Amino acid sequence: MRTALGEYAGAVLDGVAGFKGIPYARPPFGPLRFQAPEPVGPHEGVRPCLTFGPTAPKAPYPPPLDELLVEPVIPGQDYLNLNIWTPVDALTAGSPGGRPVLVWVHGGAFAHGSGAVPIHSGQAFARDGVVCVTINYRLGVDGFLLLDGVPANRGLLDQVAALEWVRDHIAAFGGDPARVTVAGESAGAMSVSTLMAMPAAAGLFHQAITESGAASHVLGPVVARRVAAEVAAELGVEPTAAALAAIELDELITAQERVSARLARDRDPQKWAELVLNAMPFEPVIDGEVVPAAPLELIRAGAGSGVRLLTGSNREEMTLFLAPAGVLERADDAALALVAASYGLPPDGVEVYRRHRPEATAGELIVDVVTDWFFRVPAIRVAEARAGSEGAAPTYVYEFQWRTPQWEGRLGATHGLEVAFVFDTVDDPAGEPLIGKSPPPALADEMHRTWVAFVRTGEPGWPAYAADRLVMTFAEPCVVVVDPRGETREAWSGRR
Repeated sequence: MRTALGEYAGAVLDGVAGFKGIPYARPPFGPLRFQAPEPVGPHEGVRPCLTFGPTAPKAPYPPPLDELLVEPVIPGQDYLNLNIWTPVDALTAGSPGGRPVLVWVHGGAFAHGSGAVPIHSGQAFARDGVVCVTINYRLGVDGFLLLDGVPANRGLLDQVAALEWVRDHIAAFGGDPARVTVAGESAGAMSVSTLMAMPAAAGLFHQAITESGAASHVLGPVVARRVAAEVAAELGVEPTAAALAAIELDELITAQERVSARLARDRDPQKWAELVLNAMPFEPVIDGEVVPAAPLELIRAGAGSGVRLLTGSNREEMTLFLAPAGVLERADDAALALVAASYGLPPDGVEVYRRHRPEATAGELIVDVVTDWFFRVPAIRVAEARAGSEGAAPTYVYEFQWRTPQWEGRLGATHGLEVAFVFDTVDDPAGEPLIGKSPPPALADEMHRTWVAFVRTGEPGWPAYAADRLVMTFAEPCVVVVDPRGETREAWSGRR
């Protein structure tokens, strides 16, 4: 495929052309370390794009997440790359018009993940007429540590650079640069919500999808600098870009993992403020320039109001982090009260959850409370902000409720479970540890069809979120519900 940058050679499978490992920015090493991404220049000859390119430097997931989440590791410096799946007929001379484009931003708590995760394959989207792009971006210290004298939020700037590459070159791959939907899950969804509020990303996409992540997860500069100081102290250097650039990558990643682990143990609100609850020390930072203010506040003020949005969460997100370790079985009422209070929910709020699920254990109610604080309520707050903004594009809300049988059913409708249904990759062996051997194909068909419909038309198939608070619940069967668990939603008013 020929572009203004040169020619790329991909591979064809079942009517879909795949191009993997295409650089969208120069390798962020040497003088480009800790700098804003530099666009790639033209190349000579034909660049083979048959295998995934390098992935961003990162640590493996800790146990037991490493058993549940496949994490490809591909060494190399040229890791600011992207992958494209496109219908072969979109590349045919004289093919009518460009196809709609989906750009996927992976999750992983801003410290893990890549565009090469098997269940993120864009094969099914391209099969159904959508040009699908998955991207890598800088993670951890390199992507998000706040340091003086260098740009903040470099991982977000990478995402912007990838979207700019799509704007400039996706037409050569059969895509329409005026019909771009940017989507993500977990940290990817938090990124997408932030992109909606970022001046640098304005105009680069006209629709957005956020799965299990919204606009409430950012750090203030004071706490972000404290994280930088902790990482530097762990390495015995000054918290400067020059000092950290001199550290071997493996040593740097080990230090960031130690700081993350210490934060999880310490949980001192006087020291760590919002990080005690967020528990993601390398998330985006309100730096006043790249991210001018809290994304949710910017969205309330009208940022991204012209972007159609599909947003939602899973029913039992937090089981992924709590159930395998046996935390839920050990929890009692005292633990429930302590956890709820730490997230700002007083005893009367806990009683609301008890009334809603009188048969639930204390551990199950902890999952409900923390899932709502971390994922469900932030998505609702974005939907409310946009529904209350005159002239804003529609917002559609969903909840994924299918429960996986894995881990003896203790995971339920857990975090990340919906992604393979969205990509129609539930049969990929890489997803089996989380999904199981016999996921319902009809549900995968329905979810994938919904996402394709939204990308193509802006309409997922149910009314927008407004005063009646209609939510599509993806389960068996899929039904639209009015304000599901409205009483627990109301328990967070003024608190989250």
